[in-house]
Amino acid sequence: MRPNTGFYAREINEIVQNTEKMGERLHPSYEEIRTALDEKKMAEFDQERLSEIHELFKEGTQFYQLNLKKIGMLKAPAKVMGNHKSFEKAYVQYVAGCQEMTDSLLPEVNEEAFNAAEKRQDAATDTIYKTIQKITNLLLK
Repeated sequence: MRPNTGFYAREINEIVQNTEKMGERLHPSYEEIRTALDEKKMAEFDQERLSEIHELFKEGTQFYQLNLKKIGMLKAPAKVMGNHKSFEKAYVQYVAGCQEMTDSLLPEVNEEAFNAAEKRQDAATDTIYKTIQKITNLLLK
């Protein structure tokens, strides 16, 4: 049976939109940590707040892992198969970066690990969006 292009496009679109929504939800907390690190004020950071952020990041990472499972189960149309695999690989890297960032927060913030996780997420995000653009262009042809 051939993959349903419309279904595939809707699912990919939903995954990307939900990923963006979760990212928007997590971003203010990320900014709190980033600012404290940049201003060298991590020692003053409230431990209870740090635990709350850790839990929030953990929840976000679990959400991204569910999206990754959905991506793995999708049947991509032949014309986007290679790009779908690239998208999936980049999403794996993104989820790994999110997990690394979450892990970098407790028992205290490991700045080096936090920064490395941020770089990994940024690189994966760039690849995700470039690949999604290619998939979209191919599906619209």
